[in-house]
Amino acid sequence: MISFKNIYFSKAGRLCCGIAAAFLVTVSFSSCDDFFEQDSDHVIFADKDHLNNAVDTMYSVVGIMNKLQALADRTILLGEVRGDLVEVTDEASADLRQIALFEVGDSNVYNQPRDYYAVINNCNYFIAKADTALKNNRDEYIFRREYAAVKAYRAWTYLQLALAYGQVRYVTDPILTKQDADREDSYPLLGIKDLCTRLVADLEPLVPTYANDFPGYGSIAGVNTRLLYFPLYVMLGELQLWAASSKEDYWKAAVFYYNYLSTRNGINTAYTTGNDQLLWTTDNSLPTSWNRPATGIGNGYLAYVSESYGTNSELITMIAGDSARVDGNYSELRNIFNSTTYNDYKPSLQPSRAIQDISEAQYYCFVTDDEDTLYAQRELSKNLTGDLRLADAWFTQENVLNVDRNERVTYQSIEKYWSRNVHIWRRQMVYLHMAEALNRAGYPRFAFEILQEGLSDKNIARDVLPYYSQSDSTRIVNTFSFPSTLYVLAKDPTYTQNTQGIHSRGSGNSAASQYYQFPEFTTADSLELQIDSIEKLIVTEGALEFAFEGQRYYDLMRVALRRNDPAFLADRIYARRGQAHVAEVKSEIKKNLYDTSSWYLSWKGKLGLGK
Repeated sequence: MISFKNIYFSKAGRLCCGIAAAFLVTVSFSSCDDFFEQDSDHVIFADKDHLNNAVDTMYSVVGIMNKLQALADRTILLGEVRGDLVEVTDEASADLRQIALFEVGDSNVYNQPRDYYAVINNCNYFIAKADTALKNNRDEYIFRREYAAVKAYRAWTYLQLALAYGQVRYVTDPILTKQDADREDSYPLLGIKDLCTRLVADLEPLVPTYANDFPGYGSIAGVNTRLLYFPLYVMLGELQLWAASSKEDYWKAAVFYYNYLSTRNGINTAYTTGNDQLLWTTDNSLPTSWNRPATGIGNGYLAYVSESYGTNSELITMIAGDSARVDGNYSELRNIFNSTTYNDYKPSLQPSRAIQDISEAQYYCFVTDDEDTLYAQRELSKNLTGDLRLADAWFTQENVLNVDRNERVTYQSIEKYWSRNVHIWRRQMVYLHMAEALNRAGYPRFAFEILQEGLSDKNIARDVLPYYSQSDSTRIVNTFSFPSTLYVLAKDPTYTQNTQGIHSRGSGNSAASQYYQFPEFTTADSLELQIDSIEKLIVTEGALEFAFEGQRYYDLMRVALRRNDPAFLADRIYARRGQAHVAEVKSEIKKNLYDTSSWYLSWKGKLGLGK
């Protein structure tokens, strides 16, 4: 069981008892109907002038982690249920149904902005009170790693708040009194772009020094605490991607992502896309028949992401949750997506027709040892047509015996939700968002390599640089380096292959597929047309790779806002049940999704753009 309420911290040699209660401030005041409303545990250590010892500082950081737990489920659900890849079932709660229909009321359990501000206020208090000038006897700053980690927590929380509500009250000082809370209107109201620009300016001075230097808290109940932080370069990349409005802005975002990839494991090391992919199983090495046997996909289970930490770990950041409901921070995602005893085997969400159509539209490619290129047949059952990631992530079975009630049920399993912890960032996201940034920076061929073959200096020189001017090619070479000795492409004749295109994870050998090539353009076609085409491929790849993980709605939102084209988001959501049911979905969603103000939540007229 992971609980931040009962933690042994070996370096401090003390038991942190009741962090969410005993070690939090006991001041109390109220401000009715105010999202700055405070209760007795909203601000840590408010009775102390400074945080200047290891125990108090650790208590405060772990206390912020505790507050983040309240945001975990809604981060996924607000980013997925409003999108086009899932549908609510008849068993879904009224709160989930409101999200899917864009009718989230003030009392909705997922519409609680004060939970975000509880995290932000604790971060503000720590940032204001931590003694960052304090040094040890080796002349090393003691608490600056915590300071950087807390600033990243604050930035991530602000971003989630802005994505949910469209605008936020931006507060950087701790609110400790009723008078502070009552000054609500004096805090600037910022939209997403302005907020992200401010947060980039706030975090940028902390890199590179604290880019990968996290507080060394070891493990908590078997969870490596390195997975509980938001790395600064990734955080900066995410903020810059939302703030960007020019090619230079997007280039800057791409560089942030690259800086993370190139330094995550240390200087002169690699953090590759990996070579894990879903393969067809056959009776021999050559797929003479594409009829999939009952044993399943060959080396499958991409949907299962390990929570161990290593140089090649897929998972980057998660929010830890409790293992039992009585502990108070239990994630319900397992019971929302899956058939379990807790929901009487009736999940609340199911994959939509839209994700099935996207998956079926792909072509699985296989190259034999004799270099023959084969493609999987079409019109297969069990989501086996096209890309295999949906079949890997989504399992259903009818007529399963429910031994508890001695009756037959339909069973659903979304393999991405097996853990008590909520996964936020992983490696493929960094690569795909870097591709999105590079594409908008004016380098669509560079971006496409991330999708098709992966990145190595070898294929960058061969397939990217010849298509750009000498100045652009020089800029790429001088900024990005993926040494071929460290980033070994899948088709290189060596046993150390560790790099492939993201599309190959589910669609086979994408580099060899005739159905997955850089689009053909005439010499008269503009760069903007190429960017448009590759951006659509990136959005599709995001659906295939991150379905059900809470990213889809925000991916559609970001691209639609960038294009100034609300239909880019609206048309996809209206088609979540397939093109044949667009009118039906439009009649259910009363909001006009072609009006961007309808995309956001609102709360009691005090926060949000939602109408």
